[in-house]
This record gives sequence, structure tokens and C-alpha cells, in this order.
Amino acid sequence: MSTSTGPTAKPWTLRRAKPSDAEDFARMMSEHEVFRQLLQLPFPDAELWRQRLSGQGASHGAELHLVAEADGRVIASAGLHPVGVHLRRRHVMSLGMSVSVPWQGRGVGTALMTELCHYADNWVGAIRIELGVYVDNVRAQALYRKFGFEVEGVQRAFALRDGEYADSLMMARLHPNPPRWQTAPAASA
Repeated sequence: MSTSTGPTAKPWTLRRAKPSDAEDFARMMSEHEVFRQLLQLPFPDAELWRQRLSGQGASHGAELHLVAEADGRVIASAGLHPVGVHLRRRHVMSLGMSVSVPWQGRGVGTALMTELCHYADNWVGAIRIELGVYVDNVRAQALYRKFGFEVEGVQRAFALRDGEYADSLMMARLHPNPPRWQTAPAASA
């Protein structure tokens, strides 16, 4: 769990998501401005979230799903997920994020991105992180750019959203300083 102390203490803590967070996920995903920026549907179900959260990491140990919590409630969620089982893509992870409307623009997304990028760069050997973001979600795009993500393309009519098809930007970040092999110092004879 990541907690701040001192005069610049944040009003939230970061930790791994757990199945008991399901009610909070359903509440957060019921916010129109949250679910419309994701591939979620209206009227989220807590039991469905409990199942999703119970199954995380089962097939891919590198997966990390974090939440930001304030006053005992989940206010944001972000995760890194392996893109698949293909051996030649094991260096790639996908990123997803959601922040409850009252907490947007208050540094929660930056805190989550900092931890996820640190995890990807230093613990699981991810060389590439990729994500999709709707073209009109400029706040999220600015956050991703701050962490080195670049636009790689546009997916036209990517998803049906509020009765219209919306385009999505494909963004990716390559490891800023890929790990190198460290050799042992030569033994002196």
C-alpha cells in the first residue's frame, strides 16, 4: 500500500484491487462520465465486478490492478494486463484506467500512472505499454503523454457510445531505458 505523509499528504492510498471492492467498482462505473470513456455498459453489476476481480491474475502473474482509496471507498482504478499468451508479445502490456468524477484533475491518475509505469519498467520487463483512448478525452491524453505515451494511430468508429460511433486513439509507450544485462565483475587472479 502506498501512503503519503507529511504536509503534502494525499487524501488517498493506493493498493491492489480485491474482490471486496466490487460494490465500489459498480458505483464508480455507474457514473456516466466514467463509463462513457471506457468500454463499459450502463447499469454495472457488483456481482460481475466481483467475478472479474476474483479472476484477476489467475492466468498471468504479471498483471497488476491498483485502486486509489479515500475514506474507505475506491475512487479510481488502473491496471496493467498482459496482452495475450503469444510468446513474441510477452513484452507488451495493456493499460486501462478510470477515475471517479469528483476526483478527476486532483492527481489520482498521476499517482496511479507513476506506480504502474514503475512496475512495468522495473519488475516485469515490459518494453511496451499500449492503450486506447477516445479522441475527445483530452484530459486522459495529456496524462498519458506526460508519461511518454505517443499516438500511433486512429481507430475510426471504434465503439458505440451514447448512440454514436466514437473514434479512438491508439497510444503506446516504450520503456524509456530498457534493462540491460549486467555482467559480474571479472574475478581477480
